[in-house]
Amino acid sequence: MKSKLNIDPKMVDSARQHAANVARDMQEFIDVHTTVSTERTVLRLLGVDGIDDVETPLPNVIVEQIQAAGGLPRGAAYWMGNAMIQTGLKPQEIAEKVGAGELDITKLDTVSAKEAEEAIMPIVHESLKKIKAQTAKRNEYIERLGEGSRPYLYVIVATGNIYEDVVQAKAAARQGADIIAVIRTTAQSLLDYVPYGPTTEGFGGTYATQENFRIMRKALDEVGEEVGRYIRLCNYSSGMCMPEIAAMGAIERLDVMLNDAIYGILFRDINMQRTIVDQYFSRVIIGYCGIIFNSGEDNYLTTDDAFEAAHTVTASQFINEQFAVLANIPEEQMGLGHAFEMDPMMEDGFLYELAQAVMAKEIFPNASLKYMPPTKFMTGNIFRGHIQDALFNLVSIWSGQSLQLLGMMTEAILTPHMQDRYLSIENAQYIFNNARHIGDEVEFKKDGIIQKRAQLVLSKANDLLAEVEKDGLFSTIEQGKFGGVKRPKDGGHGLDGVCSKDDQYFNPFIPLMKEGAE
Repeated sequence: MKSKLNIDPKMVDSARQHAANVARDMQEFIDVHTTVSTERTVLRLLGVDGIDDVETPLPNVIVEQIQAAGGLPRGAAYWMGNAMIQTGLKPQEIAEKVGAGELDITKLDTVSAKEAEEAIMPIVHESLKKIKAQTAKRNEYIERLGEGSRPYLYVIVATGNIYEDVVQAKAAARQGADIIAVIRTTAQSLLDYVPYGPTTEGFGGTYATQENFRIMRKALDEVGEEVGRYIRLCNYSSGMCMPEIAAMGAIERLDVMLNDAIYGILFRDINMQRTIVDQYFSRVIIGYCGIIFNSGEDNYLTTDDAFEAAHTVTASQFINEQFAVLANIPEEQMGLGHAFEMDPMMEDGFLYELAQAVMAKEIFPNASLKYMPPTKFMTGNIFRGHIQDALFNLVSIWSGQSLQLLGMMTEAILTPHMQDRYLSIENAQYIFNNARHIGDEVEFKKDGIIQKRAQLVLSKANDLLAEVEKDGLFSTIEQGKFGGVKRPKDGGHGLDGVCSKDDQYFNPFIPLMKEGAE
């Protein structure tokens, strides 16, 4: 397909190759390291759930026992398989005994890694079968009910109370929403455990728990039957428990998950070594079960200038694409992120936004691009804000975006009311309908503002990616080249949860998930 922006395909190939080299370099690090959260995820996939008498999740209890004994380099799968052989118990039964203080799995007699792996493989396949059944159920719903047309109308609920979230989510679906994102309570990303059970209190959002996922999934299935289309559920697979939440999402049939290691490093100060390792396992899970991941490049423009730093967004999209390739994620599950964040007072800002969005679509034509609304320059003037959102909606339909987080005219004032959400959905539906095929009809002036802007941003992104390849991603982040935020390689939250693997380490889920096995 001929580029409307007249961007150089050789430049795109060059940028993609630099990004692939960056991702492969990181994969070498990932392959020889594990983390406490990765090992807790293995336990959750083996069926371990619940809490002890002081409400510590059992996966945490077991991994803390393994880590304290110096056994983490061998991996939780080994210790659980060994314990099954030595006790004759199932993983959940073993976990409950550990939680009650009746068993230390690191003090049992040990077998070889091969024997331990053979012991847990029936449970591994049982787990994968359950996840595949959820994927099949999603496909059945979509085939029977259908779904909204793209861009999917994507809205948030954030009351803090999962039961109130259900009320608002159902209302939004009836108003026309296609995706409901349950915003996490403030700072949950910094908790090194996943809370247990349903929750009714949260600040700025609702706790991400497996039970809350189950409650919301059931509610959206109910309202989907009512409105006659499948309603997708989104939550956050990020933070200190990134892969655990991905596993919970797979088990409870979430459809979209925000998932980006660089976001956690820059904006939550999570140690880069830990979160890069965790991202890999989380994306293998996401790829396996058909979830669309959303990357977080849009956030760069909240801490950096959208005009000057646009190339960092494009560069990061290339890197996120290549990380996804290594996790065996199909292109249609790559929700690469960007945002409409130009200063609205900038002359021709709309043209620059359009250039960026069309370029993203041309470079990543099969990706499920996630487009984020204006936030940085929302002032509390609801009338101007509604117009800013309208221009954002116009760029989205023009450039063929896939997932559209709708802007709210009350952004920067309050958590959206149901009526705010309705007005945002109405705004988007009006513009999407009236300009549905504008992208097919309009071409751009040769060497005009739009073409030159896209070409410049791509060229700068290619140059940046060449620097990242030369310096390494860790060093690039230390230098503050993404989002204008610097983070140290050996700093941030969670560094003590990273370790090198030993020669008996195994994680049976990664190879099986990457090959699509049951």
